[in-house]
Amino acid sequence: MSDKPVLSLDVLESAVGGRAAAFRAVTRLEPAGGPGDKIFPPTYAVDKAAPLKYAVETRRRNGESIDSVLIDSVASQANRMEEALFAAWEDGRLLFPVIGVDFSGYEDLADLGKITTLQAPHRIADAILRDSVDGHGTPFRSTEAGKAYTDARPQNATAVYRYCPTALVLGVWDSTGPKGGLGAKFQRALVSEIVGYGVVTGSKTASRIDPLGILSGVQVYHISGDDKDYTVDPAQARKNSKGEPELLKAKDKTKKAGRASNTNHSNVAPTIDTTSGGVTIDSAEQTTVLSLVALRQLRFVSAVDGTPLGGSERLVAEKAARTALAALGLAAVVELFAQGFHLRSRSLLVPSRPLEIELVPTTGGQVVTYSLTQDQAAELLNAAHAKAKAVGMEWEREPFSLLPAPKLVDLIRKSRELSRKGVAEDDEVHDAS
Repeated sequence: MSDKPVLSLDVLESAVGGRAAAFRAVTRLEPAGGPGDKIFPPTYAVDKAAPLKYAVETRRRNGESIDSVLIDSVASQANRMEEALFAAWEDGRLLFPVIGVDFSGYEDLADLGKITTLQAPHRIADAILRDSVDGHGTPFRSTEAGKAYTDARPQNATAVYRYCPTALVLGVWDSTGPKGGLGAKFQRALVSEIVGYGVVTGSKTASRIDPLGILSGVQVYHISGDDKDYTVDPAQARKNSKGEPELLKAKDKTKKAGRASNTNHSNVAPTIDTTSGGVTIDSAEQTTVLSLVALRQLRFVSAVDGTPLGGSERLVAEKAARTALAALGLAAVVELFAQGFHLRSRSLLVPSRPLEIELVPTTGGQVVTYSLTQDQAAELLNAAHAKAKAVGMEWEREPFSLLPAPKLVDLIRKSRELSRKGVAEDDEVHDAS
């Protein structure tokens, strides 16, 4: 239990109004296995000659230059915040607008469920929404909401606030919309990353002993009539253009065709990997900053119902909307902290203390620290939205649901068909999350 005062709506309103530059949270983390336990940062596509697949660099810390490694990037942290927000939204604990594309009407795509603006990579600007339609078959970008979003700008952000406020907090660029690269850009107001300090890189080993004792030297062929199956009998093999039995090819094109290991049988010789062999660190920190300056740069020239706002009425509405957005951003921070820090396999970190939110003054004065739990963050968001609603800036929990357009359905089906046939991607994708 924190002994810090709870962040109240009065404090939030004052901060958003100009008292503060930002809220921040700096959380010290350590491996769940304890100090010195190895963790595995995200890997990135690098040149084959590169000594490491990790993002290692020298940073300044406490007046010293120190080797550091990126443990979770800004983009990955944003995605995790959205996942945490979605869980809270789905449970009904947090109220804010979410647009979804529902695939449940297609039996073969029902596993996709509903993909929302909290899962789509580019939020409301994503191609998934662009290639979906409303209940009348109207493409999203041709709906009232889609047109309003297309025309939105930081100087006129009401449409994004109304339909996808998380995009105003976490940022979005409408680069694939009707205006192409001239589409609106909304900068990130909420930024977070996790960095490890005092890094020492390590090695990892891999091997496999086949309990069947199958030797890799056994010749294996593509069986005739089934692209997925194999045979060791040349008479049953698929024939090439010369009429010869065709050796089984591996998905990895660098591996020799015809080997039993291409069927995932046989032993795998022990190997040592020093390019992505994990790291040990002195410490890790998650640094999160919610920029109130960025939120104050957003303008709202109309209420959500389209009524123009002017004069003092506009100033009141803008402050209320920005306060609601700040409360949403703080809820994202709290929900992510509560969700925990299991970032990937062998990368479970634990915080050394409860979450603390610091208010950073605009003039570089005294930093004030507050506490905020999930329940308190939800109450803060509800109270902030209630005030915004009273001045015409109300949002809905779920503005509307879209359906995938036939062309998107066909695209997914074709992709799955190729996947079943074992067709690989042209470019290797490295998951850095």
